[in-house]
Amino acid sequence: MSASLDLTQPLRDAIAEAEELIANAPFIDSEADRIEGYEYLAGRIRMAMQTAFDYDLEQPLFINPTHQFSKQGLDNPDAIYFNAYLREGVEYVVRGRRGTSADLSFQVMGGAYSADSAATSLMAFDERELEIGPDGSFEFTYLAEQGAKTLIVREVFNDWDTEERGTLTIERPDTLGRPRREPTADLLRRQYEIAARSLIGSIQTWFAFPHFFQYKEPVNTLTAPAPTPGGLSSQFSSIGHYGLAEDEAMIVSVPRCDDCTYQAIQIGSDWYVSTDYETHQTSLTKAQALTDDDGVMRFVISERPPGPDGTPVANWLETTGHRTGPMMLRWQQLTRSLSASDGPSVEIVPVTEVPKHLPGLVGLSAEEYAARITARQRAVARRMIS
Repeated sequence: MSASLDLTQPLRDAIAEAEELIANAPFIDSEADRIEGYEYLAGRIRMAMQTAFDYDLEQPLFINPTHQFSKQGLDNPDAIYFNAYLREGVEYVVRGRRGTSADLSFQVMGGAYSADSAATSLMAFDERELEIGPDGSFEFTYLAEQGAKTLIVREVFNDWDTEERGTLTIERPDTLGRPRREPTADLLRRQYEIAARSLIGSIQTWFAFPHFFQYKEPVNTLTAPAPTPGGLSSQFSSIGHYGLAEDEAMIVSVPRCDDCTYQAIQIGSDWYVSTDYETHQTSLTKAQALTDDDGVMRFVISERPPGPDGTPVANWLETTGHRTGPMMLRWQQLTRSLSASDGPSVEIVPVTEVPKHLPGLVGLSAEEYAARITARQRAVARRMIS
């Protein structure tokens, strides 16, 4: 038997370096934080391998690098993400069938996010700029411009129970019918080296990224709605970060917007990822939330159930043991610009006093809340790709 080619050494070294970054993250405050970091690391390793091995510039395809088992960049629980890598000057054909999701958007990025800066958005649009057939089919051609590196597609769901996924493909007409390149030792060595760089780079990037935006704001505040940094088409967002004691709650009040197909709120952890949105309620869309008679959605963010007699309530966002973390509200496929009056207001109160601040608040039984979680689990199973 021949000797080992030792192609995996760069990745093994990177995993050891990544483990040190995770173990010594400056925001770790408990053993639970550290354990969560190791779970996060598993997702980063998975993403790095996918980035290095699943794409081919000659035979492009969409990969799904962000999902419930591989989280990054305060990932949106309501979105499916697809990435395809591009080569400048090459023509691509994107085809698909439009599902019934609230939003389908496309964005071409130049470069990549790093610990020093955000990537450059070269082009962004949503499906309203496409010609969609009666059967939901669409097709468009894109000639990759100078600097184009990645095509990102986001399919976003407002109603998890009823909206369905579409389909999506990408191809290079000039390489159709050709066999894929054969693996060689040199190619595999480069791929393991790419995986190693991607692993360390992604951890360093997402450690730094929230400090560009969320953590510049005072704690327990949310910004007025504004176009989302990075050039997403027709998306406005409100950002902030929370810091709550176990006996505190944050009440976030925001008008329901009917001038967009999608509106939602989510909270995350200091790893700058979504928290468990399958078996806990850590995000809500306008389709999932209750709206009061005055047209305002009032969300309660807390560790303990905030309802009467300590019961859960419909618009409760669970912090799941996290005392601090990022927050974000999103509006997509807007037909008008938003102003401060469309945005959220925030109030911090003792969790036991939430019912006093929200008269008429109705608690949910354990069975009713379990039914809500069951619906989330089933919806994620239908929708997500991992």
